[in-house]
Amino acid sequence: MTAKPRPIVAELGRPETPEETAARQAQARATRRSRQTTTNLVLSLGASLAVLAALILLVPRGEQEFAPDIDYAATAQEAQGAVDVPLAVPDLSDAWTANAAELRTGAADGVDSWYIGFVTPGRQYAGFSQGIDANESWLADLLDSSRADTTTRIDGLQWTVYDNRDADRDGNVDYALATEADEGVLAVYGTADPAELEELAAAIAADLGASR
Repeated sequence: MTAKPRPIVAELGRPETPEETAARQAQARATRRSRQTTTNLVLSLGASLAVLAALILLVPRGEQEFAPDIDYAATAQEAQGAVDVPLAVPDLSDAWTANAAELRTGAADGVDSWYIGFVTPGRQYAGFSQGIDANESWLADLLDSSRADTTTRIDGLQWTVYDNRDADRDGNVDYALATEADEGVLAVYGTADPAELEELAAAIAADLGASR
């Protein structure tokens, strides 16, 4: 039987040699495998993204914003033995929740402080710090060197007001109130509405007044 003549390859101007045919076929197989690998990678990535999107949709957004509620009254009771002055435990409505509470000791400035972080009814941040034997430098650092604007009287205490809402600055001190009392330097601050921060300040002043 006469062997079928090999077709002439236009790029070569002559028939392929067996070696060239084998090389071309090997290259074609490699190209197919590469395309299959890329396709599989794309499909795998698409599946992973779909799973991630489903998880994002299933997780309630409100539960991710803030940590669970903390019993700051119990934390204050445990910490009270470490300090000589009463720690403020503001009595607030159930619309307020606390996501942090701790007695901060061993600071570089030597000032111990009692801190509570709140989530307000308006779902904003409000912080309270009670600096024990604190000084002006401690307060300035706490309030990010905010400028004092005016004063206001809340529940028998004179508070200095710091209003940064119109200032172009970062941080969580949009508005703050601070005062000095027998129990130390008291400060409330955060991104919450001023009315909510004033409510917190009133609750703090009332609690300390009752403890005297």
